[in-house]
Amino acid sequence: MMPLIFSDGPVVLDGGLATQLEAAGADLSGALWSARLLRDDPDAIVAAHRAYLRAGARVVTTASYQATFPGFARAGIGAAEATALMRRSVRLARDAIDAEGGTGGVAVSIGPYGAMLADGSEYRGGYGLSVRELSAFHRPRLEALRDAGGDVFALETVPDTVEAEALIGLVRELGVPAWLSFTIGGDRTRAGQPLAEAFALVRDVDEIVAVGVNCCDPADAAAAVPIAREASGGKPVVVYPNSGEDWDATARAWTGPATVDTLAFAHGAALVGGCCRVGPDRIRAMATALAGRR
Repeated sequence: MMPLIFSDGPVVLDGGLATQLEAAGADLSGALWSARLLRDDPDAIVAAHRAYLRAGARVVTTASYQATFPGFARAGIGAAEATALMRRSVRLARDAIDAEGGTGGVAVSIGPYGAMLADGSEYRGGYGLSVRELSAFHRPRLEALRDAGGDVFALETVPDTVEAEALIGLVRELGVPAWLSFTIGGDRTRAGQPLAEAFALVRDVDEIVAVGVNCCDPADAAAAVPIAREASGGKPVVVYPNSGEDWDATARAWTGPATVDTLAFAHGAALVGGCCRVGPDRIRAMATALAGRR
């Protein structure tokens, strides 16, 4: 794997893969979420990646967020096929880049333990597992994806420092570049740890090439950028929040205004994109606005 290079201003990431897949008609209601399409409809994944690349994204994130050996096993998919599907996620991203001119990077998505549970645990953290237990959970898929052809691991939507410690230890052990992004509420991780404490974990870790936040409110993301830069010892900051809308679990619908288009959260960040409810149109607006700042 080769780390991404930050040269001419912020690197534009893609938006929510699931957001674009659902907009195109995909059913993501199952526990495997977008990872189901790695087996059932890989062309849909390529099309979603291509939509973001056409919108101006320079990095696309693989459909491996919810792809884990235990999760696939519950769906009746054995270890060998699971490995092939995980590695396929990288190949599909490369196929999309090639189809759009061959320029772009691939971030290999590594979602948190809670994503595998498919019960919203990634927004709470505090699973009751130790660093060692979480390392044992994550190690097999990091090993499966290490040589699959990605540019950087995206250790994303991490809700607490315990899981962050496990993931940091693994990328150091494997010697692979990664960014680490926490999901947050206010000035704390979802599990309640101060952000400065969380970001400081990567200060002396060369394998972590960027640190920041994702899957959070844009206002919280904006406040987190300077904290991430200072606490990490000046590492590049990655930030890709949700749209600003709120999820109503009772009505199972998004409510409120979308605020991500303001780009206030992007000030000082090296990698900028979107997460839930941020589709190609908003990524295009970000890319255009950021190009005007350079």
